Amino acid sequence: MAESPIIVGLEIGTSKVCAMVGQLRPDGALSIIGLGQAKSRSVRKGEIIDPDNASEDIRNALAEAEAMADVEIRSVFLGVTGGHVRGFTNRGMHPVVSADREITEDDVADAIKNAKAINLPADHCVVHVIRQHFRVDGHEGITNPVGMLGARLEVDVHVIHGHFNRLQNPIRIVKGLHLEVEAICFNGLASALAALNPDQKQMGTLVIDIGGGTTEFVVYRDGVIRHSGVIAVGGDHVSNDLAHGLKVPLGRAEMLKIEHGAAFVEESDKGQVVPVQNHVGAVEKAVSKEHLRCIMHERLDELLQLVRTEVYEAGLLDYLNGGVLLCGGSARIPGLDRLAAQIFQTRASLATVQAVAGLPAALDQPEFMTAIGLVVFGAVQYMRRPRTRLFSVAALKESVAQLFSRR
Repeated sequence: MAESPIIVGLEIGTSKVCAMVGQLRPDGALSIIGLGQAKSRSVRKGEIIDPDNASEDIRNALAEAEAMADVEIRSVFLGVTGGHVRGFTNRGMHPVVSADREITEDDVADAIKNAKAINLPADHCVVHVIRQHFRVDGHEGITNPVGMLGARLEVDVHVIHGHFNRLQNPIRIVKGLHLEVEAICFNGLASALAALNPDQKQMGTLVIDIGGGTTEFVVYRDGVIRHSGVIAVGGDHVSNDLAHGLKVPLGRAEMLKIEHGAAFVEESDKGQVVPVQNHVGAVEKAVSKEHLRCIMHERLDELLQLVRTEVYEAGLLDYLNGGVLLCGGSARIPGLDRLAAQIFQTRASLATVQAVAGLPAALDQPEFMTAIGLVVFGAVQYMRRPRTRLFSVAALKESVAQLFSRR
């Protein structure tokens, strides 16, 4: 175990709870060795609404993952999301006061500390502070300013934050199962870590993860995160639209979406009908395939347009030279990549897992991208601080207390 640590990513999603078990080998290679999942009964728009049922679903997913990987799970890296999660870029400045004006590690630490001193809502706390680039006397794009000469040191950081209590809820449930939460990670960041290679991060790539209740997105450019966010719309909203528009039960609408859905209405769809079966398998009615796909197109177009607006307002729409990568269960919808390519005016494709080996059943499915990314995140944290406990509820409270102390 000491030589090949076990790292577990836990995603408590709207559609499913997923536990992914990875093994970090001595040579640094990461391999997925176990997967457990359970239908999620108590999550709405990425947030828990029934702790008891959520606890049982998590327990079932973890038990399945333990059995497959033949390990005992004692701690997890926990994914978080929700409409309250926000991301923005902040700049910190530090004057270099040494006589020779040579920038030191202490100057860098002070600049980053100043960048972290952000004015968040009183009930919010920081999830991630991710360093981007430095500036020295106005000279941009510096990755390491130590040893340079300058009078003014600046650093840009990307800050992801969320509502404290809503972040704490899943942590408390996991700890109630006698497990440690090693760290929390924004689901969108996790998906990007699994989906992007270094070239894509450098070129400028947008990762969109369309889950059941939320859609997370992250833009990388010049090797670092430039923007991130959450839209409280997901695949369940498509199903709800179909149930309303086709006048069928929600469960039937979900099946119609999976079996006959698409992001576009094709010429061949016109005049075709799709049978709708009742709970005993008898055909109850027939619906228009053209109408079905028209409903889906409108909702999916609206969703991607919302992401496009966010990326445009961040000034990054013209810098997506690496294209758009789609993941999450809804990424399977036929034609969604073509729709994304039209909206973002760049190539779009289904995301694939990068630099992780192991179970093909996990690696080949877009709905597991977040859980795999949580394992990748955990591996990075382990290699950076292998002997340190990385996160706790107490640490989260301390973060909030520090924010309050600055007011």
